[in-house]
Amino acid sequence: MGAKRSYDEATLAARTTLARSAVALTAFADKADHYVMAAAGIIGHCLKSGGKVLICGNGGSAAQAQHMAAELVGRFKLRDRRALAAIALTTDTSILTAAGNDWSFADIFSRQVEGLCNATDVLVALSTSGNSPNVCKAVVTARMATARTVGMTGVGGGALADIVDCWIAAPTNDAATIQECHLAAIHCICDLVETGLE
Repeated sequence: MGAKRSYDEATLAARTTLARSAVALTAFADKADHYVMAAAGIIGHCLKSGGKVLICGNGGSAAQAQHMAAELVGRFKLRDRRALAAIALTTDTSILTAAGNDWSFADIFSRQVEGLCNATDVLVALSTSGNSPNVCKAVVTARMATARTVGMTGVGGGALADIVDCWIAAPTNDAATIQECHLAAIHCICDLVETGLE
């Protein structure tokens, strides 16, 4: 373990981290706004047509998948609206461990997509690198079901950028900052979807 930081060093580190996030979010707003709006359009059409939103990711992105599902099923800002159909594929430990044990970790999401996904649905795939095998495999499986797909990654997009219908890229390679951009995009999408309901 390294030497303990002084108060001034810790303050500088905090300011640097917060400033980096602010710069990334500003750049994200400038470059990704129309992609976020496109994703909201895809998801809103799905929900109005009786479809559901499936969401997957690993680690912090798994938490964001659950966050997005909660905003859609519960509410984002509007109190008096119907619940929207959304499922985070990260939450059922029995399915995750069965698929991981009986097939492989790369199959934990695609197995669920195979069983749950229809042509009217949307899969939202979160991966900071864009190269998570289980996330990419879930997208391929969703496309086989002719469902629409939305991907969120960092800059470059990895393999995911080439296989989704709508790609939202955070303008950074830093995983934590990518996830901050993704959360901003999720909140924006939920707001647009919610206010677009009839």
